[in-house]
Amino acid sequence: MTFAVYVFDAYGTLFDVHAAVARHAAEAGPQAARLSELWRTKQLEYTWVRSLAGAPYRDFRALTAEALDFAAAATGGLAPGLREKLLAAYDALAPYPDARGALEALKAHGARLAILSNGSPDMLAQAVDAGGFGDLFDAVLSVDALRIYKTAPQVYALATERFGVSPAQVSFQSSNRWDIAGASLFGFRTVWVNRAGQSDEYADLPPARIIRGLDELLRLND
Repeated sequence: MTFAVYVFDAYGTLFDVHAAVARHAAEAGPQAARLSELWRTKQLEYTWVRSLAGAPYRDFRALTAEALDFAAAATGGLAPGLREKLLAAYDALAPYPDARGALEALKAHGARLAILSNGSPDMLAQAVDAGGFGDLFDAVLSVDALRIYKTAPQVYALATERFGVSPAQVSFQSSNRWDIAGASLFGFRTVWVNRAGQSDEYADLPPARIIRGLDELLRLND
């Protein structure tokens, strides 16, 4: 089945969220991997807690910085100047090697492409530009427009409203299993990009497909 609209999560799906720490691993020291994992964990946790609690909205840039501060404190602190380097690196995360080829192939088949992300608009603009994706996306949609984070259903509705389609006409790709669960519940056809071969969860909200990389995406639509 071919879909007219393909919507992609950004962080972890198109862009490697661990690339920022990897770029400065020598300065981060032996705790670099733990720092990166904890940074990502807390970044996401902060979005869920604030949304569920109805707390005042803080954008993704602010929460990303707060999560880094927590992760740094929990892993022994950062060398002078490293905080600023890591936050700057997060604005230019390396895209996964399979991303551009998959996007170009879909575009060549006439698909409309979009990003739907928790990221702040300026963060997403910088990431798309740094990744060289500016010519590929028809829309870059941020939760900032609603001031609430995924998996709120109104976030997924940003895509259907932008393109004037029903949820069933959208193929949604994410590496985050919780995001796939939310998008499946909304009614999207979902593709879980399970790069790390993680165990499945949310059994009652399964993806339509599971792939190991975006290069497998077109094969699902033959």
